[in-house]
Amino acid sequence: MNSYNPVEIIRKKRDGHVLSSEEIVQFVSDYTKGNVPDYQAAALLMAIFFTGMSEGELLALTEAMLRSGEVIGLADVPGAKIDKHSTGGIGDKISLHLAPAVAACGVRVPMISGRGLGHTGGTLDKLESIPGFSTRLSVPEFRTVLRRAGLSLIGQTDTLVPADKALYALRDVTATVESIPLIAASIMSKKLAEGIDGLVLDVKVGTGAFMKTRDAAYQLASTLVSIGRRAGKQVTAFLTNMDQPLGRYVGNAAEVLESLHVLEGAGEPDLVELTVALGGEMLRLGGMAQTEEDGRARVAESLRNGEALGRLQRCAAMQGAMIDLRDPHEPWRQTCLHTNRVAIVAQSSGFVARMDAEAVGWAGVAIGAGRERKEDTIDPAAFIFLDRKVGERVEAGEALCHFAVAADWPEGRRERAKTLLESAYEISTEPPAQKPLILDVLK
Repeated sequence: MNSYNPVEIIRKKRDGHVLSSEEIVQFVSDYTKGNVPDYQAAALLMAIFFTGMSEGELLALTEAMLRSGEVIGLADVPGAKIDKHSTGGIGDKISLHLAPAVAACGVRVPMISGRGLGHTGGTLDKLESIPGFSTRLSVPEFRTVLRRAGLSLIGQTDTLVPADKALYALRDVTATVESIPLIAASIMSKKLAEGIDGLVLDVKVGTGAFMKTRDAAYQLASTLVSIGRRAGKQVTAFLTNMDQPLGRYVGNAAEVLESLHVLEGAGEPDLVELTVALGGEMLRLGGMAQTEEDGRARVAESLRNGEALGRLQRCAAMQGAMIDLRDPHEPWRQTCLHTNRVAIVAQSSGFVARMDAEAVGWAGVAIGAGRERKEDTIDPAAFIFLDRKVGERVEAGEALCHFAVAADWPEGRRERAKTLLESAYEISTEPPAQKPLILDVLK
């Protein structure tokens, strides 16, 4: 470009015009280098949020973010490399036990994950609640862990998709999270930078998802699959129900504990069902199962026999963890959560007819399990426990859920969490019809 003015690019997009590939590449490059300030990047994000992007713009944005740093080559790591990515939900700790379960079955899982975004939790924040666990590995370290443990779980680095690292944090605090092109470019730039052979996507639908309707989720899933296949990757997308949180816990250390229960052969039924379904497809894409059914059976067995838990411990130890995740008597398990609990009780008897999962997610932010501002620090010990979920019976005066915060937590934020959780539940005299967890699959 002969001349370049970020304001002109922002104005052009604001007015609904199509940006050239050169304009997108220049803006992303300058923002990544610190030559464009946050307020101008935020303005462009908002313009994209309202006016959308053409297919050409989306591909250019994805490529610009992908090429903002190093692209990993994993040809020297033997075996198929298959990853999974969720578009974000409440209580979604699936990656923590899915990745080691798939690795235990012979498919390598190179996973670059994100932090909490808006009302949804982040895999990195959960992992970093484990004492010593580092998600900030260099690319050579990432490659070594992947080769020796069969999986590695890291975040964006200064050299690996740095544009997404910066834009991801900015989207979180500028109300631009729900944009389909911004979601798609963020996800696929990370995934394509990993050097994967295939990808299984978990696209959430419902009150706790960024995509509230099935049509919007299908559009996002189709967009992600199209980008992946254009890049020569095998891609499958699952549309899954996020009208209520997954599992019982919302919070960082708490969700690690819940994942460990799955890896110990137990765990909540919805967590196990989704893990087995996604994992079975990952094995099929990786050539380690002839059918998805065969893959599901192998994943389920790795959870039962302890091989998946062993894989997670091997990965965690190589990434600096200072505790043995296999030890049920590990003292950290007894001390990692706050004990100052507040109960939300039912005002009438009946069945939980509906739950506003987004309200639960924002309650998690209010107690410190997520971020209100870009610079906020996560409290790993804060959590919400769902005593009742949709379809379950509750008597008046019994707990619907409870939450725990630090003893010195601000009273205003404590009250906000309480109000959100009280509003999240709807009680009826009759049990509701149950929705399936897996709504559709795009192959």
